[in-house]
Amino acid sequence: MLFRAQRDYDASSIPLYCSQVKVESQIVVRPARNVCGAVQLPGDKSISHRYAMLAGIAEGDSRLENYSTGADCASTLACMRALGVTWQKNSDGAIEIQGRGFCLSPPSQPLDCGNSGSTMRMLSGIVAGQKFSSEMIGDESLSRRPMQRVITPLTMMGARIASQEGKPPLCITGSALKAIDYQMPVASAQVKSCLLFAGLYAEGETRVEEPLPTRDHTEVALRAFGVQLESKAIGGGREVRIRRGQRLRGIDARIPGDLSSAAFFLCAAALFPASRLTVPNLLMNPSRARLLDILMQMGLRISVTQLAEIHGELVGSLEVEGGTLQGITISGSDSAAVIDELPVLAAVAPYSAKGIEIRDAKELRVKESDRIAAVAENLRRMGAQVEEREDGLKIPGAQTLHGAELDSFSDHRIAMAFAVAALRAQGETLIRGAESAAISYPAFFSTLEHIVGR
Repeated sequence: MLFRAQRDYDASSIPLYCSQVKVESQIVVRPARNVCGAVQLPGDKSISHRYAMLAGIAEGDSRLENYSTGADCASTLACMRALGVTWQKNSDGAIEIQGRGFCLSPPSQPLDCGNSGSTMRMLSGIVAGQKFSSEMIGDESLSRRPMQRVITPLTMMGARIASQEGKPPLCITGSALKAIDYQMPVASAQVKSCLLFAGLYAEGETRVEEPLPTRDHTEVALRAFGVQLESKAIGGGREVRIRRGQRLRGIDARIPGDLSSAAFFLCAAALFPASRLTVPNLLMNPSRARLLDILMQMGLRISVTQLAEIHGELVGSLEVEGGTLQGITISGSDSAAVIDELPVLAAVAPYSAKGIEIRDAKELRVKESDRIAAVAENLRRMGAQVEEREDGLKIPGAQTLHGAELDSFSDHRIAMAFAVAALRAQGETLIRGAESAAISYPAFFSTLEHIVGR
């Protein structure tokens, strides 16, 4: 692998097996024989975002161990600091946050969310309840992403929001919010989280209904910080109710390992029957663990040990053995449940016996990149047959792929997904824009190198 370290990227993550010639933003991946060893993952990205925001508006101090090392979660911390929240990183790596309660301070400059749609969408719910105006900005990629899905309900609650035709930057003028009963047209954990955060400031009871159940980290985190809310299944989806005026209290927590990051190593292990992998202290939240069911249906042997509940989140350790990778169709609620993991599942699909079909995943087109188009393009460059659809992909199995020059499309999950796919390709694969992995997992490439056998 070749890499030129950039801001926020861990330069020590340059693998030892690679050539040390440094070429801007590119990595070369060579084929592997198996995957063996143990992977200790950084803190879950979704939980890290939520804990940092809630700790900032809580009363008292919070200590967060194993906070995500990704640039996205660093953007959340930076925005909270700009809003007057004091925090520091200790010598042991823990983040200590001094909560300010509900009233934050007017920022002296725009809140820079970087590449993080999670930061912009969720934090907008908190900012909308403040007595000042804030401008939220992002990088080029984030500036193309749709924000109308939070603008519409927040405006209904009383916030005034100006945007660029529904896209960033957002200029949010906070006000006295009122509760609403809102049916989300598209299932989105980020939108749900935004509205629940705003509901903490809104007069009355805010009710949010999602058409399909999404990850429930916000509900679990709110309860961990002392908030009472109601959540129940309704039809094929779920509703959550929250009331204003509840006090949050700081917590002392260790954030479990990131399951979405684990997906890359689990898929790498699935490529080789002789693989043996251990993943300790991993998030096992049922709204996220559908990935494990899908991989087991595809032939990966996974056993869970040391299962425990910590601050409402299930945490366990995985023992993984490779098998013969089978095919599968992923659709409906499954597509929503594993939306972040679909790129890597699609990237390894050609190596499965019968292929993978992905449906009902149109949301992939408005992520950091158009992930449906990005996956299809890179697979074709590697010689794969693939059918691109508006809401997904159909990828035949039993294909032989060759090394090629690929593009990350400035998307961390595309860069990491094709580093995995390249492990079983014939010949070397070059991935341009590989530094984008730092958005969620700066040490990804060195960790992959640690467990790959050649």
